Amino acid sequence: MTEPASLARNAAPSEPQPPSPEQREAAQRASLARHRAIATGLLVLMAGIVIGTYYWPEQDYWTQLVQAAAKAGFVGGLADWFAVTALFRHPLGLPIPHTAIIPRQKDRIGQGLGRFVSRYVVTETEMRRLLGRVDAAAALADWLRTPGNGRLAARHILAALPAFLAAVEDGRARRVLRRLVPRVAGREGPAPLVARGLRLLIAGGHHQAALSYALGAIKEALRENEATLKQGVAERLPWYIPRWFDSKVAGQILGLLNGELEKLGQHDSEIRRGFDRWAERMIAEIENSPDRRAQIAAAARRVLASQPVQDWLMSLWHGLREAVAAEAADPKGRMADRLGEALANLGRLLAEDEAMRGRLNGVVSEVAAALLPRGQEGLSRFMASVVEGWDARTVANRIELAVGKDLQYVRINGTLVGALAGGAVFALLHWWFGHVSF
Repeated sequence: MTEPASLARNAAPSEPQPPSPEQREAAQRASLARHRAIATGLLVLMAGIVIGTYYWPEQDYWTQLVQAAAKAGFVGGLADWFAVTALFRHPLGLPIPHTAIIPRQKDRIGQGLGRFVSRYVVTETEMRRLLGRVDAAAALADWLRTPGNGRLAARHILAALPAFLAAVEDGRARRVLRRLVPRVAGREGPAPLVARGLRLLIAGGHHQAALSYALGAIKEALRENEATLKQGVAERLPWYIPRWFDSKVAGQILGLLNGELEKLGQHDSEIRRGFDRWAERMIAEIENSPDRRAQIAAAARRVLASQPVQDWLMSLWHGLREAVAAEAADPKGRMADRLGEALANLGRLLAEDEAMRGRLNGVVSEVAAALLPRGQEGLSRFMASVVEGWDARTVANRIELAVGKDLQYVRINGTLVGALAGGAVFALLHWWFGHVSF
């Protein structure tokens, strides 16, 4: 029972395929030849009517009217044939001045076409309207969310990364680092970042842990250097104090120091509460005092601009470049997986966050607007260079093939309008001068 249905499906006509470029060109050539033959045939007809009426036995009003109309039609058609032909070639092969306009002015046409497209077609308004309809961020989100696309993009990025890193010279990287220093430590500098970091430390109690570590380090240093400290205390005591008393005094001093350190180490000590208050005042001063922020920024600039730090940053750059290049060259490396996951996550984040998509579309629009003048100039030069590279005869044939049918209508209309005008003028003159006879 299913066989007839299957046969019906197989017998169903397939969708018509669009014509190939060769088929379209052949159809255009046939249409041009047909309309050219009509225009030429109409011109020949007018010439035949002129000759026929000239030898017509009865030269009455109607014969003269038809002859005048045919003469005007022939002249109008001949003039339009000359004008249309002169656009693409020399009429009858004669090198008449100001003919074969398109082949001779090919380069100027290409330059003008490039300027027209770049200035009046590819405009900032049209570009922004197009980007607004496209929604590049949503398209990017959909593409990145598609399974496998994130890793595909990661592979392409990593494949181009070694060449990019090799193109970045050390001198250029050093100049970039030097330009980044004033931006990182500008007028405000790192003061806001330092203040936020200190607040996070205080909120987590890490500042007290740092104080405990410092106190423990001091006590450990006192124990390890007890003999040296005792000797230093003894050397500074007056000469009249007995030597056996020196060690006792030094021990008392060290014991007093250790006792105070033990008190400082207690979590509820007044010293620790005072340390909390001091840290809060310091953070508030960093946040609110322009002088303090300027001091921190100046210190940061001095540190970042120092030669040891610059050398250290360059060593980091070399190590990073070598590590990234090695990882990118490894087909089994983890970087492709991680980068692919990051890109896929970016796609999901873009799909869920409308505000983020709006910001990204805004960035794309602004970047495109900033690059548009250079792109317009490049497009104009590109189109002009392409047209300049074409053969003059090929350019003329292509343009004639595209608009030649309409130009043949110009010839047809010129012939018909000339005939009507010629007949109307003849009739008007005879009526005006009273020469009409029936």
